[in-house]
Amino acid sequence: MSEPQTSLKRFAWLTFITAFFTYCLIVFGGVVRITGSGMGCGDDWPLCNGRLIPPMDFMTAIEYGHRLAALFVSALILVILVYAFRNRGETAFSARRLYPYSLAAAVMLIVQVMVGAITVWLELPTGTVVLHLVLASLLLAALIIAGLRALLDAEAPAGDTKLGYRRWAHIAAGLCLVLLVFGALVANTGAGPLCQGFPLCNGQWIPQGGGLVHLHWTHRILAYLMLPVTLVAVVVAVREQAPTAVTRAAGVGLGLLIGQIVVAAVMVTDSLTPVLRGLHLAVGVAVWAALVVWASLARRLPPRAT
Repeated sequence: MSEPQTSLKRFAWLTFITAFFTYCLIVFGGVVRITGSGMGCGDDWPLCNGRLIPPMDFMTAIEYGHRLAALFVSALILVILVYAFRNRGETAFSARRLYPYSLAAAVMLIVQVMVGAITVWLELPTGTVVLHLVLASLLLAALIIAGLRALLDAEAPAGDTKLGYRRWAHIAAGLCLVLLVFGALVANTGAGPLCQGFPLCNGQWIPQGGGLVHLHWTHRILAYLMLPVTLVAVVVAVREQAPTAVTRAAGVGLGLLIGQIVVAAVMVTDSLTPVLRGLHLAVGVAVWAALVVWASLARRLPPRAT
C-alpha cells in the first residue's frame, strides 16, 4: 500500500473511532438526562461544584463522567484536525477535502462545547438542551462522512436523474434528523408520558389535550412516516441495482428503524422505564448514523455498470 493510501486509511479509522465514541457520548448524555443528573455539577463550568475534582455523589459522578467523556472526544477531534493539517498537501487528501471537513468538525465541536456551557449556566433550558443534542448528532454525521470520504474515491457524478436511490437515501436521512429533533423536544419538555398506548395517542387518532400532547403525537406521526419512506428508499435501491455497499447500508438502516419502533412501542406501554428510554435514544441515534452512512455511500459510489 502506498504512503498516501496508508495516510487515508489511518485518517478513516481515526474518524470512525472518534465517531463511535461520539455516539457513546450522545447516549451518555441521555443517561445524564434520564437520571436527572444534568445539574450534578451545579451551574459551574468548566469546574464541577467549584472544583476540578469534586466530592462525588451519584448525580455528580454521572455528570462529571459525561464531562470527562466529552473531553476525551474533544481530544480525538483535535488529533484528527492535526493529522489532516499535516497531510493536507497530499493530493489524495486535498481531492477529498479532508482538511476542510476536519476543520468543520473542530468548529462544530467548539460550538457544541459553548452550547453545553450555556446549558449548564442557564440551568438546563429546553432550547439549549435540544440544540446540544442536535449539534452532537450533526458532529457524528460529519465524522462519519469524513471517514467515508477518506476511504472512497472522488465523488461520483450526480447528474444522472435516473439514480433515484440517491435522492431517496437523502430524503430518509433528512427525515430522520427532523425526527431526532422532535424526539429531543418530547424528551425535554415533559411530553413523553402524555401519549399513552400504541400506536394511537390515548386511544385517539386526533388526541385531545394541549400543545405538549400534540408535540408528542407529531413525533409519533413522523416516526410512522419514517418507515414507509425508508421502505421505498430500500426498494428503489434494490430495483435500480445500487452498489452492494449501498443496499447493505439500506438494509441495516431499515432493520434498526424497525427495531426502534419496537422499542418505542414497548417503552410507551411499559410506563417509560429509564432503561427503555435510554435504549430508545441509543437505537435512534444508531438509525441516524446508519442513514448517514447509507446516504454518503449512495452519493459517492458510482452506480453498477449495466
